[in-house]
Amino acid sequence: MAESVWEFTESDGSVVVRTDVGGRAARTGHRLMIAMRTWSASVTLTDLVPTNLKATISVDSLHVESGEGGLTPMTGAEKSLARVNALKSMDAEKYPEIAYEASTFRATDDGYHADGVLTIHGRSRPHALDLQVVETPDGWQISAESTVTQSDFGIKPYSLMMGTLKVVDDVRIVVEAARTR
Repeated sequence: MAESVWEFTESDGSVVVRTDVGGRAARTGHRLMIAMRTWSASVTLTDLVPTNLKATISVDSLHVESGEGGLTPMTGAEKSLARVNALKSMDAEKYPEIAYEASTFRATDDGYHADGVLTIHGRSRPHALDLQVVETPDGWQISAESTVTQSDFGIKPYSLMMGTLKVVDDVRIVVEAARTR
């Protein structure tokens, strides 16, 4: 049995958070695309089958890339304000890191199903991930999409105008990484 460890960082792919807006004034708000610019992951494999996954993301590395919708295009100042509000909602100074760890994997038609624990805002909860793995001539393309409910982790989604405009509680996480041979 050959054991190996694959290390990944932001130079190997991306972690993107997508938000939506709700409330009576939802049409005035922007659906955000947020890049998490500092992250790392370590995958232990036995005969190229994952047996352990550990990942961390620096909360302070979040960067608002774009905002769709709204009455007007999102400005640089609005992106900066959205970042400040997100860091405040996540209490980033007190909880500077998001972590995921899984040690149970099941093969699927297009990759692996991982059962693990996600820790955000100091709270840990079971969280499953479906990892798509595509072998290419150069190596492997790995991707995962997942929904995270902020309130499950004690995060109050940002709102304004007495709640008539608010970030929806569920956010979508998209992870993509590449591993060369």
